[in-house]
Formats: sequence, C-alpha cells, structure tokens
Amino acid sequence: MSIVGTRAARAAAGGAGLALAVLSAATFSTSGTFASALNGAGWSPGAAVLVRVSVAALILTVPAVIQLRGRWALLRRNARAVAAYGLLAVAAPQVCFFNAVARIPVGVALLLEYLGVVLVVGWLWLRHGQRPRRLTVGGGAVAIAGLAMVLDLAGPGRINAVGVVWALLGAFGLASFFLLSAGGEREPLPPIVMAWAGMCFATACLAAVGGTGLLPITAGAGSVRLLGHQVSWIVPVLGLSLLAAVISYVAGIGAARRLGAKLVSFVSLSEMLFAILFAWLLLGQLPSAIQFLGGAFILGGVAMVRLDELRPSRAPAGPARPPAQQPELASSQAGGR
Repeated sequence: MSIVGTRAARAAAGGAGLALAVLSAATFSTSGTFASALNGAGWSPGAAVLVRVSVAALILTVPAVIQLRGRWALLRRNARAVAAYGLLAVAAPQVCFFNAVARIPVGVALLLEYLGVVLVVGWLWLRHGQRPRRLTVGGGAVAIAGLAMVLDLAGPGRINAVGVVWALLGAFGLASFFLLSAGGEREPLPPIVMAWAGMCFATACLAAVGGTGLLPITAGAGSVRLLGHQVSWIVPVLGLSLLAAVISYVAGIGAARRLGAKLVSFVSLSEMLFAILFAWLLLGQLPSAIQFLGGAFILGGVAMVRLDELRPSRAPAGPARPPAQQPELASSQAGGR
C-alpha cells in the first residue's frame, strides 16, 4: 500500500513539474517580444533588462520575506549560490539576448541561444569526464548544420553579425543557467526566495555597470507599438517583469525541483517554439523557409543530445550491481530552468 502511495505521489509531482516546466517555457518566450517593442521605442537593451529584473524583484519581495521569516540564516548560507545565479543566470544572459533581439529577429536569436544546451554537454565532458555517446555527437552535428541554415549564409539578405555574436554569447549564459540551476545545496532556498534574491543581486550588478557607462541605459516614456496598437510603455514593462520574469523563473525553479534538471532542460526547449509563435503573432517576425528548416535541425539535434543524457548507462554483462548510477545525476549535472 505504501509503494502504491509513493508511486502516486511521484506521478502527481511529475505532472505538476511538467506543467510548471511548460508554463516557464511559454512565459520565458515572451521576453523577446516585449523587449523588441521597447527597443523600437528607443529603449536600450540594458534599460530593458534592468527594469525587468528590478520590477520583478520588487513584486517578489513580500512573498519572499514571508517565506524567509525566522530562516534568514538560510539566505546567508546560500549567498554564494545566489550571487552566481543573479550574475550568470539572470543578468548576463538577458543583456546578451536583449542586445541580440535589437538586431535580429526574436526566433532566430532564441534558436542560436539554445545552442547553450550543447555547450553544457561539452562542459560536462571536459570538466567532469562525462564523454558523450554517439547519439550526442550526432545531435551536435545536426545542431551545427541547423545553425548554418538559420544564419542563411547563402541567402540574399545577411543577418546582422553583431546580433549573431550577442546571441551566441547568450548561449554561454544559457549554459551557465542550466549548470547553476542544477546546484546541489543541502538546504536550497525556496523557488520564490531564490528567484527574488537572484534578481536583487542582478539588479545591483546591472545598476553598478550602468552607472559606469559600460552598459548604456536609455529609456523613454512615450507610447510603444505592441500587437498592432500603440500602448503605454508600462504594458511591455509589466509583461517583461511579471510574465517573463516572476512567473517564468519561479515556475522554472519549481519544475527543476520536481523533475530534475535534465528533464526540465529538455522540456524547456519548447520555449523556442513559443517564442517563434509569439513573435509571429505580435511582431510579424516570421523566419524564412530555410531558417525554419534550420530551426528544426537545431531542435532535433538538441533533442538528440538531451535524450542521450536521459538514457541510463548500460552496465557491463556480469553479476548484477546495485543501482548506484541511475539518472538521478540531475542534482550534479546540467539542467533546465
């Protein structure tokens, strides 16, 4: 009876985790659309990132403080993880991505950025000796072929090279996001607290860099064109902060706690599909046919890589061994939001 109850509990947790992972991917994907709308109204990428994380941190302050009552020592013990998360997983990837979407279409920028999932495999190989198997190598080759098609090097129009560089830098940021999301703290912070603390640190870093002039911070209070209409700048700002930051980060952390980092990172690939859909519906940015095909190749290649990691290692023939190396390695390997 207890076994049945345990299985039912695991199934319920898995269903909730899957729902949270899809919600996180869908809400994350709206960031490019809202950022592009602000860019069109004269906002710099740095200003869009700063307002996104600062307003999101403000929104999360009350629920985070309530969860931390009597447990402030937990926040101090996780200070290093919070600093790394805020700088590498929140601030840096957003600056790169928003600079990319200021120069190239949202869907293309996101497809390039998600090559970071392949970079995670390379890091695990070089740093931890986890050599990829043939399916992973094949997936990497397919993804690189897709990259060439997304860039459409033989097409009549050239994609902005600076935008491509920013998107590829965003891929490194995304790889850092996956690796840090799989952190193995003994007493992890609740998802709301982790998101809030990381965004507070990211806000401080962005404000400091912006104050030096290295990160241009320019914004306007004029109207913004979104969904074919002129709206107040407050609309995309709230969209960036509430949908693409508060909901997406909290849901992503909650999903990773339930499903494990590997599975969540695989589910998070659906963000690209949501982003292309939203960019098409809201901004009219539809990739060309060859770029669509390249996107399919990248999706297929990354999916091959992730599926290979999800496969359990085959034990050599011989006496049965205790299951010491199951796919529970999610706590020590890279994974999604």
